[in-house]
Amino acid sequence: MINVNEYFEGAVKSLAYTTAQGRSTIGVIEKGEYEFGTSSHETMTVIEGRLEALLPGETNWQSFTAGQIFEVDANVVFKVKTEVQSSYLCTYR
Repeated sequence: MINVNEYFEGAVKSLAYTTAQGRSTIGVIEKGEYEFGTSSHETMTVIEGRLEALLPGETNWQSFTAGQIFEVDANVVFKVKTEVQSSYLCTYR
């Protein structure tokens, strides 16, 4: 089953699915800055564009482009921002 998720008045949209490897979402983020909370460990892979992430416990934003990955622990809050429409793959464990 594929589920559609929409956040921030449609500025972030994703498709959620489950395979033998686990749960994943693939999504698109419009230009802007957003704050997310996690309920499980997340591995984010940028597919296209560029995401900047302010990860828990950090004071500096880190930039990630196509093919780059960042990870976020469960039960934390983190921020992402982008200047261009960007896409990502998020896997959960």
